[in-house]
Amino acid sequence: MKVFALPTRRRLPLGALAVATAAPALAQDYPTRPVRLFVGYSAGGGMDAVARLIAPALGAQLGQQVVVENRPGAAGPLAADAVARSPADGYALLLGESGLLIAQHLQPRAGFDPLKDFAPVGGLFNLPLMIVSRPDFAASSPRTLIDELKAHPGKYAYATSGVGTVHHLGMEMLKGRSGAFVLHIPYRGASQIVPDIIGGQVPLGVVSAAAGIAQIRGGKIKGLAMMSDDKLAGAEGVAPLSQGLPGFNVAPRLYLAAPAGTPPAIVVKLEEAVRIALAKSEVVHGAAAQGAVPAPMRADALKADLARESADWANLIKAQKISAQ
Repeated sequence: MKVFALPTRRRLPLGALAVATAAPALAQDYPTRPVRLFVGYSAGGGMDAVARLIAPALGAQLGQQVVVENRPGAAGPLAADAVARSPADGYALLLGESGLLIAQHLQPRAGFDPLKDFAPVGGLFNLPLMIVSRPDFAASSPRTLIDELKAHPGKYAYATSGVGTVHHLGMEMLKGRSGAFVLHIPYRGASQIVPDIIGGQVPLGVVSAAAGIAQIRGGKIKGLAMMSDDKLAGAEGVAPLSQGLPGFNVAPRLYLAAPAGTPPAIVVKLEEAVRIALAKSEVVHGAAAQGAVPAPMRADALKADLARESADWANLIKAQKISAQ
């Protein structure tokens, strides 16, 4: 027979009681000074542009300036590490992105855990990707692309902005699910991919949808497939890969996170500020100009979804035997 002890009332130490009492008041007053939004990429790039789009809208809701702080290097981890080591008071926030979840499995010694060391605040944007080619490429749709790759294993190569990016792993997912084989050519950044496709140096590339749309309009390249089901103005004529691989839906995701241990009341206040900011017309229109699609998600749902996404990347990396080299 099991014996259950009756609960007893524990007396909190005076210090802990003081902290517990002060936390709601602290959250109610928050913020009383500017908030820093850390971005793991250089000023002037796409991630920086999205950060500077959302920062003023967040600041307007919070009643304090949100200052973008760039910590470029290592494709994001430097900014994440800075936020993870910051006080959990809501004054240091991270523009998180899917690449951090991938790095967790390719670079396990990064010094932080993207799931355990942060408190998710809310979803921000998806950044749709597009598979592109020269106009004379043999395929012109998701189904014909997959058929062409499967019919000629090893004949084609695809370029991305680097190993371990969502661009790279998205294409590896296509390979794993379709049984096709195509060689990966990692570039040092995305700027030279489209020119090399136009010049015939590489037959396929995975680029941001915004970059693809600009060149498709000029007739320089052809859009073969969107890698996600996101709707983006100017890409209406490019079908999603899910038409050839049902359920396929891959896009870099941007989200807001605070250091783990941030008081729940502050997280709730930030979550509400994100929700309102993403609905503002200037943010919606500005996002479209940057090739970003607003993707709001509550903190609790985001936490579960980030864990699922991390597990999906881990399984793919293992199945495809992908390394950081």
